[in-house]
Amino acid sequence: MPDSSRVAPRYLAPAQVAELLSIEIDEVLELVVAGHLRGAQLGVPARWRIEEASIEGYLAAQSEESRRMALWRQSQEASFPEIWGASTAHRR
Repeated sequence: MPDSSRVAPRYLAPAQVAELLSIEIDEVLELVVAGHLRGAQLGVPARWRIEEASIEGYLAAQSEESRRMALWRQSQEASFPEIWGASTAHRR
C-alpha cells in the first residue's frame, strides 16, 4: 500500500526560481550545474526544473556563509588586546 502522507517534490522552472531569488535565469542554471540547487531535465524536449525544497537549503547556506564572513571581518578589525586581553607584562 503506498504511503499517502508522502508528498512528491515540487519542481519550478528556472524563470520562477530566478524571480524568487532576484537573479538571472543563467545564474539559476549555473547554480544547478554547480550542485547548489537540485534540478533535473524533465519532459520532451528536456527542460530544466529545480526542486523547490532545494531553494530553502541554498538560501540557508548563503545566509550562514554571510554570517561567517561578517564574523571573520569583525575578527580582522579587532585589536589583539580586545581578543586576547591586556597583558600586564607588555604595559609600560
